[in-house]
Formats: sequence, C-alpha cells, structure tokens
Amino acid sequence: MELRLEGKTALVTGSSAGIGVGIASMLAAEGAMVVVHGRNIERAQGVAAKIRQQGGRCAVVCGDLANRAGVDQVAETVLEVSGGIDILVNNAGGSPETADPGWFFTGTDTWLETYQANVLAAMCLVQALVPAMRERGWGRVINISTAAAITPTSAQPDYAAAKAAMLNMSLSLSKALSGTGVTSNAISPGMIRTAGLNTFLANFATKRGWDNDLARAEAYVLKGAGQTVAKVGEVEDIAYAVAMLASPRSDFINGTNMHVDGGISPSLY
Repeated sequence: MELRLEGKTALVTGSSAGIGVGIASMLAAEGAMVVVHGRNIERAQGVAAKIRQQGGRCAVVCGDLANRAGVDQVAETVLEVSGGIDILVNNAGGSPETADPGWFFTGTDTWLETYQANVLAAMCLVQALVPAMRERGWGRVINISTAAAITPTSAQPDYAAAKAAMLNMSLSLSKALSGTGVTSNAISPGMIRTAGLNTFLANFATKRGWDNDLARAEAYVLKGAGQTVAKVGEVEDIAYAVAMLASPRSDFINGTNMHVDGGISPSLY
C-alpha cells in the first residue's frame, strides 16, 4: 500500500539509537524527509548516513531535551533545517535510573527527570511545532509510550507513570486539535529487541546467577510477561505502526493508543 508520505517532513526525537532509528529509517524509506535527532552527534550522523545510502532524505539536529532551553534550541534548529514539520514523533525519553533500585528507593530527582524527559519535552515540542501544522491544515503527532503505562509492574515506577501521562496528553491534544486536520495518537510498545533490552536481560541474568545467558533470561521474562505472542518484538514492528499513523491514509484515526506489545496488555483500551 502506498502511504503517501512523499513531500512530508518528519522529526523523530531520540532517533540516534534503538526504536527511533527504525522509525526514522522507515519514514525515510516511505518518502518522507526525516530529521534525525539525538544527543550524540556521531551516532546521529551515522544513522543519517545509512538513510542516505538507502536513498532517503534526512537532516541531523542534536540537542538535549532535558530542559526548556534545550527543547527550544532543538525546535528552532529543526525549523531552520527543514522549513517546517508535518510529522512529530516524540520518541525520546526513558528514565535516568537504569538499575531499577525499586519503588521505595527511586528518588524524587529521578521522578522529576523522567517526567521532564518524557512528558514535558513532548509537550514543549508540540507547543513549538504543532501550531504551524494547524495553520497548514494537516499534521501528525505520534507519542511513543510503553505497555507499562497500561499494565505496570513494580519496576521503574517513574517511567511507567510518565508514559501513562503521555497517553492522557495524546488524547487531550487530539481534542484540542479537533477539526484542524492534525491528529494526535500514541503507540505503546511492549518488549522490543534493542540494545536497551539486551542490557536489561544481562542484568536480569546476572542477578539470578545465570552469567550472561541472555537467551535464558529472555525465555524466563517472556514466560512471565503474559504475552499472547511467543516472541520478542522487533524495532520494525513499531516503525510499521508509526508509518501507518503518519500516513494521510490514517486521517480517520485520532486520539487512539495503539498497543504493539505482543498482547501483554489485557485491556480493550
């Protein structure tokens, strides 16, 4: 199916690694001009080089989204190199605490940093870039959340809570943009094969005395996760979903949260 993304320009935050790389590459392959974003200029330029090698068009903008000044600088530079954004994919985020110290040992600073990196960074970029979409009468906002926002565990409570706020924000924004031609949707990935997942599995195995047996850790986690699909997801699974929501063919989809999580979330919503 032709997704009609030629002539569209997309910003994918956090696209110098992980899921963001797959999203940026997929949108470029479908004809969009993509702005690759990250904090590490060498990694971002490496992603851009591969996109160009495959015939895609892209630019690189680097900057930290951890504070309002950084967000404003990124937004300003994005507009300079692109002339305007049609598709905003808020993919950057995560938690500053990767070791998961537990619910009662995750400090206030971690909660605040996680909220800033996920919710406030996305909100600031929406405020900076979406008014122009509204004026042109077409645009897409796609917020990358997580299955843990719907089906949380006791792990990384700051991250799950922040991503749940992103879901609420996505729906609220869709109503604020009613009738404008700009849609706002979210995607909630489950367990996706990335370098970050490998680190998690390595730590999981080490804590249980399994040396560095990632396959054993993966099988154990999958068994306990409650998925109805018996495999780990791939980056492309999320990229396909983003490309579909970004397409003009998805004009009738607004305010939704798409579960791409192997069936881990036992909910209709």
